[in-house]
Order: sequence, then structure tokens, then C-alpha cells
Amino acid sequence: MENFLALEITNLSKEFKTKQNTIHALKNISLNVNKGEIFGLLGPNGAGKSTFINILAGTVIKSSGLVKVWNFDLDKNPREVRSSIGIVPQETNLDPFFTPRKLLEIQAGMYGIKESERITDKILEITMLQDKADSYARSLSGGMKRRLLVAKALVHRPPILILDEPTAGVDVDLRQQLLENIQQLNKQGVTIILTTHYLQEAQQLCDRIAILKKGELLFYGTIEELKSQHPEKSLESIYLSLAGRREEVSPDAS
Repeated sequence: MENFLALEITNLSKEFKTKQNTIHALKNISLNVNKGEIFGLLGPNGAGKSTFINILAGTVIKSSGLVKVWNFDLDKNPREVRSSIGIVPQETNLDPFFTPRKLLEIQAGMYGIKESERITDKILEITMLQDKADSYARSLSGGMKRRLLVAKALVHRPPILILDEPTAGVDVDLRQQLLENIQQLNKQGVTIILTTHYLQEAQQLCDRIAILKKGELLFYGTIEELKSQHPEKSLESIYLSLAGRREEVSPDAS
């Protein structure tokens, strides 16, 4: 296969204009994500993480800059970009009276995938939902609902999966289970981009990270590189000094 980056971002900016002023949601962001890696996008609320994801998803239009996803230019090939990524939202907004199998079939239909080319059973197996394939969504546990969101994002076989705060608001056991699911998907060849408030989570999962604050890129590289830049500080102290409040460092701090 031709060697190219999963994601290539050059001087990406987004401005939202109001009557009073201009909000700079992203300010000349440049970063790359390699094929096959787990990449973490960190930062407090308002950092620009959601804007970044929404630009990739096509729901927000960038102000300037270059965005290439799986070697497709967002400006020239928006449909190919959209088919190259699967978005896993933070909210578990599922119809309670649909089964996982039915939800995946509906999702496949929305992507125009022929019945003969659908991989519903395989996705149910990958996300460990095969035993609940024909149960109503309302009967699923919180962890199963999260996995069902991942399953929906995999229907069109995207090479890149984007997870928005995948462990927000879940307990410690479920958090660990979800992180293991992400690692398994990555081992199967899926490139993972995830947003998180939690540095420990990024340290456990991510090959590299980017830290955003108020639309600016504060750091881009490995956790080890981040620590080497501040050898006298703990990892928690480094992140606090860059990004802000304590509750944004650890999922167990609040």
C-alpha cells in the first residue's frame, strides 16, 4: 500500500464571528497522525477539540488551512473523507426499541451499503455484542451502549475511528473495559483518534498526543517527549501548567 499519513493537518484555523467579536476556535494548528497509531487530543473544555472533530466530520467548515484524511483533501474530496472516518459521539443517543442488529442494518442502509456487502455479524463480534444482537437497546448496560456506538461507527469499514471523550462519565471498571476495547480495535488495524481530558488515559493508550488550549497547540509529540521537556516536574504538574484545572487531569480527581 502507498505510504501516506492517516491525517495531515496544516495551518488549520476556525473563526466564529459574532456581532461583538471574533472567536478563534482553532489557531493555525499543524499536526499529523500516522496510520495505525492511537493519537490523543487533550485539553480542557473550550480548547478546540470538538471544533477539530467537527471539521473532520464535515459538520463545521474550516476558515483556512489544509486537511487531508487518508490522503483525501477535505476541500476536493469531502465524500471520500467522510467515508474514511467513523465518529463515536460522547452521548449514547440510541433508540431504546431497536436492537443492535437493527441499528447496524439501518446505519448500513444510510451509507448505501448493499445487503450482500454488509458485515453486521462481524461488527457485532468485534464489539462483543453478538449475544445481545437481538435485544432491545434499552436493556443494554452502559458499557454495551458505548460499544454499540462504536459498532455503528464501524459499519462502513472506515480506516480511522474518532472517539469523542469515550470514557467521560463512566466508572473505573467500565473505563478500563472501554480502553481495552479501543486497544483491540487498534490491533486489528484501525487508526484511533480520541479526545480526552485525562492525561493518565492518554499515557495508557496513546502513541502520541496533542494538547490544545483556547484553540492553540501547546504540545505535540509523545508523553516521553513531554516529560523530557520538564524533567523536574511530575506528569500531572506538567499538564496542570499547560492546560489548567486539576479535575481535568485525572478521571478520579473529581
